[in-house]
Amino acid sequence: MSNPEQSQSLSRFILLLMTTAIAATAANLYYNQPILPLIADEFHLSDAELGSIPALTQLGYAFALLFISPLGDSVARRRVIGILSCLLVVSCGVAVIAPNLPILLVAVFLIGVSANITQQLIPFAASLVSAKNKGATLGTLMMGLTIGILLSRTLSGFVGEQFGWRSVFIMSALLAAVFGVLLGVFLPTNNPDTRLRYWPLIKSTLALFAQHKSLQQFTLAGACWFASFNVLWATLAIYVSEAPFEYNAQQAGLFGVIALAGVIGAKVSGRWVNHLGSKTLVMIALGLAAAGFAITGWFAGNLVSLIVGIILIDFAIFSAQVANQVRVFSIDPKAQSRINGIYMLGYYLGGALGSIVGVKAFSLYQWPGVVAVSILFILLSGMFNWPTKK
Repeated sequence: MSNPEQSQSLSRFILLLMTTAIAATAANLYYNQPILPLIADEFHLSDAELGSIPALTQLGYAFALLFISPLGDSVARRRVIGILSCLLVVSCGVAVIAPNLPILLVAVFLIGVSANITQQLIPFAASLVSAKNKGATLGTLMMGLTIGILLSRTLSGFVGEQFGWRSVFIMSALLAAVFGVLLGVFLPTNNPDTRLRYWPLIKSTLALFAQHKSLQQFTLAGACWFASFNVLWATLAIYVSEAPFEYNAQQAGLFGVIALAGVIGAKVSGRWVNHLGSKTLVMIALGLAAAGFAITGWFAGNLVSLIVGIILIDFAIFSAQVANQVRVFSIDPKAQSRINGIYMLGYYLGGALGSIVGVKAFSLYQWPGVVAVSILFILLSGMFNWPTKK
């Protein structure tokens, strides 16, 4: 029996709206990073206090993946997105007027929760297309996600430098209001596939993870390659600030432009997943990622090899993510929001682990340690991916 939501068409306009909304919403997770020094100057914060701002943002996002994402299966998704859009506007408003750090921390935590709009839109779009078109659709959505992540820091840094850090949250509130209205007007309606109450719904999310061995494998595979990705990006700025590069923070930030290769990877993967199959495409992507890490290690200290390596790594990781999500959304069409929520929670926990391990590896063994740990995570990911049939 086909998913009833698939009877609705996903027009190009709706896909474009979802993609741009995903870009604008995901950016909220990273807006505060470039303006941290400006916030520190006003509130006279220590390094530990300052680090709590991005940490609480990410914690809010992780909280929402477990406790908000499942609602998409029991409540009309347009309604959930509307509530989260309102929460995002209000949270940004609180950040604008925050008189001290505790109030700002509450605001950024709720901003992280509100960014769950992204993880409502992705399974919503997946539910509106046929299995044949899932790859291309997810590739387009991931392209928006990638652009939002990469351009958020550049946009925030410019606005904050020119108009002050509070203006960044004003900008975010305005964008949230605009997209909230557009999504409320144009998103199609859907009939939830389950009528479970809230706590049984959350329990069923954990039960789904225990029930589906394939979901466990896909989640562990994704967590490991996202860990390797974060090993790289958590240490790159430190690496290039030292000899022989000796780049400043602004120059180090330009490596984010190189990471736009991930946009191409997401789009290409969406097109090829139907031809090669998710498992094969993931293995190819992991091979490219391992090669990218090896190149940066073999030719350590060389700018060209570092750029080539980053291009291969970003292209590969985003390609693997699209291919993996295609099969994740195929596990149980009636529980796509819950399955996506638990998958993405594992994905981001893997990323957090990679950041911690990467910094430690660099402190002990410098760049060769980073490369070794990254390749180890890639190999673990391949082991988890290998037993799968799809």
